[in-house]
Amino acid sequence: MTETAYELAQVNIARLKAPLDSPRLKDFVDGLDPVNADAEAADGFVWRLKGEGNDATDIAAFGDSWLILNLSVWRDTDALTAFMYQGRHREMLARRREWFERVEEAMVALWWVPAGHRPTVAEAESRLLHLRANGPTPHAFTLRTSFPPGSSAPVTGEAPEGLGCSV
Repeated sequence: MTETAYELAQVNIARLKAPLDSPRLKDFVDGLDPVNADAEAADGFVWRLKGEGNDATDIAAFGDSWLILNLSVWRDTDALTAFMYQGRHREMLARRREWFERVEEAMVALWWVPAGHRPTVAEAESRLLHLRANGPTPHAFTLRTSFPPGSSAPVTGEAPEGLGCSV
């Protein structure tokens, strides 16, 4: 079996409606460890960014403490999609409006990285800004409009309505 030349990096950010230690976010915070364990056990999971604890909630995106960040690497878009839209993660995703502000600009970006590369927060922020400025391109894209590694031809994907990845 040959080693994969590329892996899929993903970043998503969210603007909190309340502090993480508030009663309003208790269900979200309580769900972090189980959902992260599900991710790590998922077929195609490669890596995820962790801060001081078992998650990345203490790592600010864009220098804004009200933005929380998730940064991970997956085998491919199929593996990421399978995890995102099933089980506990889907349940949490369906409740995101309880915990996070609605934002019109892109909050999720995907891009291909060489196998073994672990993206930085600065890299993730750059890809997200690129997506916001240019729409989906091979440099930064979404599950709905993705690009195979090394391709400039988009691939239209399926994502359940109302659960994100609208760009």
